[in-house]
Amino acid sequence: MEKPKWVIEKEQSKKATSQKTVWLFGIHAVKDALVNPVREKIQLVLTLNAAAKLADAIAQSGIEPQICEPRQFSAPLDPGSVHQGAALEVKILDWGTLADHALASDTGAPRLILLDQVTDPHNVGAILRSAEVFGANAVIGTQRHSAPETGSLAKSASGSLERQPYLRLRNLAQTILELKNMGYIVLGLDGAGEETIEQALESHFDKPVALVFGAEGPGLRQRTKETVDKLVRIESSGKFGSLNVSNAAAVALYAARHVS
Repeated sequence: MEKPKWVIEKEQSKKATSQKTVWLFGIHAVKDALVNPVREKIQLVLTLNAAAKLADAIAQSGIEPQICEPRQFSAPLDPGSVHQGAALEVKILDWGTLADHALASDTGAPRLILLDQVTDPHNVGAILRSAEVFGANAVIGTQRHSAPETGSLAKSASGSLERQPYLRLRNLAQTILELKNMGYIVLGLDGAGEETIEQALESHFDKPVALVFGAEGPGLRQRTKETVDKLVRIESSGKFGSLNVSNAAAVALYAARHVS
């Protein structure tokens, strides 16, 4: 029997994912990747000093490191990378499907973060850290125009990339519609929102919630604004009234946890 189209696409995506590798760097990012049992590790490059700091993680991983002099660090990183003498080549993680995370929650109603063309790896890394701290089920971007899994993102995430699900799906508007069909209330963060995030969440405290954030400057795209259930704002006590997207995500996640 011929396979359904969605099965074929999933298999192709998984195959493509399994063939891609990335160099992680920095003590925290490398350490957490070494001790992550589902992370496939390829090669490890360290200075003697970094090897001493990572001795327990190296032993747990079973990988044999290549030791380099600090001035002859051989990992193929960008010259400006602050690697701290540690770099690890890995295959990127496969976090599964939207349903795998949207329909699962250990405590209370699920909470998801959706990113609308947020491309800065430092912002996404910081959002992953906040998502892990405040118990979000997943952070979801798009396959195009969103930050891919890179060494810079992993370093900014300070280890959270190994534990916090980060999915990149084909189409954000379609993802929002799928979440609505799963019973989610989808809230877009926008300075012009009529309700505060607390007001919106208090009205839907027992429902699964997806919070959507736009890129620095442009904010949410028009199609996204038209697809979410509501536009909400973060209350500001001053005239400035604007937050970096990673800070906004942390505040919104705290509010979502508070009312859940």
